Amino acid sequence: MPHTATTTPDIAMPDWSAIAAVILGASAFSVAQGITYPLISLALEGRGVSPAMIGLNAVGFALGLAASTLMLGQLTSRMRAERLIIVSLVGCSLCLAVFAATASLPVWFFARFLLGFFASLIFMLGEAWMNAACPDRLRGRVSGLYGAGICGGFAAGPLVIPFLGTESGFGFALTAVYVALVAFATGILTLSTRTTPEASSTGEVIVFFRKAPLLIAMVLAFGFADIAAISVMPVYFVKMGHSQAFAALSVTVLALPTALAQPFIGLALDRLPRLQVSIAAASVAAAGFLILPLLTSPVAILIDFAIVGTGSFSLYTCALTLLGEQHRGSMLVAGSAAFSLAYAVGSGAGSGTTGAVMDLLGPPAAPIGVGLALVVFTAAFAFARRPQQA
Repeated sequence: MPHTATTTPDIAMPDWSAIAAVILGASAFSVAQGITYPLISLALEGRGVSPAMIGLNAVGFALGLAASTLMLGQLTSRMRAERLIIVSLVGCSLCLAVFAATASLPVWFFARFLLGFFASLIFMLGEAWMNAACPDRLRGRVSGLYGAGICGGFAAGPLVIPFLGTESGFGFALTAVYVALVAFATGILTLSTRTTPEASSTGEVIVFFRKAPLLIAMVLAFGFADIAAISVMPVYFVKMGHSQAFAALSVTVLALPTALAQPFIGLALDRLPRLQVSIAAASVAAAGFLILPLLTSPVAILIDFAIVGTGSFSLYTCALTLLGEQHRGSMLVAGSAAFSLAYAVGSGAGSGTTGAVMDLLGPPAAPIGVGLALVVFTAAFAFARRPQQA
């Protein structure tokens, strides 16, 4: 049967300019992140840096996500949300230029922190804006298009690695220019929008954690699986005897089918019970991670990895759709901020613990550990009650 419709006020017509601006900005950053995670991981692995240290370096991004969440109220009180999005895109461009200019590990850690800080603002404010600009009858499909844009960016980003190698900074520089151009295009789009996300506060973020624990758990699970897949799994493939080009290709294969699947996931979210779609997505991701060490054929590995990506990212599409269904006004920004913080915790745990597990127990322990964690999350989703609408 169809999902339960929200009882809170809903806009009649979508604000397509706002939706386009949000999807464009998020997609541009996703290209940057698609390059950053595997390229830095592979470059550090090529220098002999341990998987644990590679995972620790990735934690810098997660810390940036958390920091911007804590400063959200102060930032939105001083600058309009759409302008903050543009400033954050410019900041991401400058961070990418830093990666191109130096090979220093401490500098990269700080740049990844800032990249996480700006990315968090793009996603927090953009997702709240998208939900405010979208009627509930189209929410799943618009969330699916948003997810497709993000995953498409992840798929496009790693394509530069086989052509440019892991030692050149040209890939970072090229992406920095691209993100700067997108910032300009986003500014043009904002001139014709008729909606805007409302300002929020840190207090409302805390309230959201209490009101919507299931949605927080969905994003936590997504962050854990997503960063383990794009940051640690490329190192896993190299340690299992595959080439660096195969490891980079795996990230594209993870993202491209996921991008193609998200509009269909969005359609399912508009036609089926949304919580049940979430449970199915978590189950698929868990199964994909668990069977990965059993596969030896490169083609089978890539197919399975594509399934892993589709299942794990669909969790976020589900959570984003449920956020817009159940909340309005400033709680949309608060919810998006809570999502960013949950993603920061999940991604930090996913990259840090998976790298450490690989060090201690060997490469196959990494996907098995992530799969078991997702089994726990799936069980929690299955037995949790649907949260009340706010």
